[in-house]
Amino acid sequence: MARKRVAILISGRGSNMASLIEAAKVVDYPAEIALVVSNRPDAAGLELAGKAGVPSAVVDHTRFGKDRAAFERALQAVLDEHRIELICLAGFMRLLTPWFVERWSGRMLNIHPALLPAFKGLNTHERALAAGVKTHGATVHFVVPDMDSGPIIAQAEVPVLANDTPETLAQRVLAVEHRIYPEALRRVAESIATASAP
Repeated sequence: MARKRVAILISGRGSNMASLIEAAKVVDYPAEIALVVSNRPDAAGLELAGKAGVPSAVVDHTRFGKDRAAFERALQAVLDEHRIELICLAGFMRLLTPWFVERWSGRMLNIHPALLPAFKGLNTHERALAAGVKTHGATVHFVVPDMDSGPIIAQAEVPVLANDTPETLAQRVLAVEHRIYPEALRRVAESIATASAP
């Protein structure tokens, strides 16, 4: 069975990207990381991708001003060029338009540092502590036009400890992100491969 060609979209250091690249080194993993794309030329994850031997590209959103559609058309052209079949967002700090999201419906995943539907958006760890919740965690979901609202693929919980700070909580959540994102991608790649099999 041919492995699905995956692009990882990043804006920063790419720690989830690194966990996906590592998982895809396993022989029977159903996806290959074929491309890393950053919207920021200075993203640290680009160097990581290079060291791992993964091709990378930069589509600098600042070159397009406020024209999100033009940025996304340029991004789509790069994805087409590399024959990408699945997208994983990994710290990609751009809101995508419905045109792009719907084009990749059922084939674009995101990881969010909270147990969705709780704490959509930013500053999830601070908000979880302020709310006094006993458990927090991470969610992998399909991307839909509404932010952090798509069907859930995988979740994992971590306990919130009495002495937690946003930083200590973030560290424990990141550890489960690195575990569930590769597993979620495996599931999606396998299901697409099965669905498209003759």
